[in-house]
Amino acid sequence: RALRQIRFDDSRALALECLLHENSEVRREAVGVLAYLKSDDVLLALINSARNDSNEAVRRAAMGSLIFSQSDTAVETLIAGLKDDNWQVREEAAFVLGKIGQTSAVDALIDAMNDEYWQVRVKAAASLGKLKHPSAVSALGQALSYTISNLRKEAAAALGEIASINALPFLEAAAEDVDPDVRKIVRWA
Repeated sequence: RALRQIRFDDSRALALECLLHENSEVRREAVGVLAYLKSDDVLLALINSARNDSNEAVRRAAMGSLIFSQSDTAVETLIAGLKDDNWQVREEAAFVLGKIGQTSAVDALIDAMNDEYWQVRVKAAASLGKLKHPSAVSALGQALSYTISNLRKEAAAALGEIASINALPFLEAAAEDVDPDVRKIVRWA
């Protein structure tokens, strides 16, 4: 962890070596160091950790570390992360895809709107709003009827960001939502 702060010349090499450590906490910290250094020459190591590490906390941290990359390989890794066995890895992948703004992820994020965990769907909805792609309107509109109010709020906000006329029927149907926060965001949208 201290390698993040001191940033000496061998930090990168030591962190790369720690990615092979048997202790998952050491590997997770190594991912954090490499992400903090924002060095393109370690991207493949981070991608490998995101895809292949046996520990979900390491995979999640590695997914998060890809936020600094616009490479096709990083985007492909994040899209693959939406199918990870662990919901927190999927949630992180959905979040990062919205931050890096790659529209090639829209279809995968739309699919993630059907994830069994609402937390993943919330991040997917937020990312779809950031990407502002009209093909997401139907999936987001359907999310306005889910039982989780946080998901309804995020879906309404995303529809407002997309600003498509096709969202109006969904928003009008949600105008009398039981949650006042949802109603407020629907009015804004």
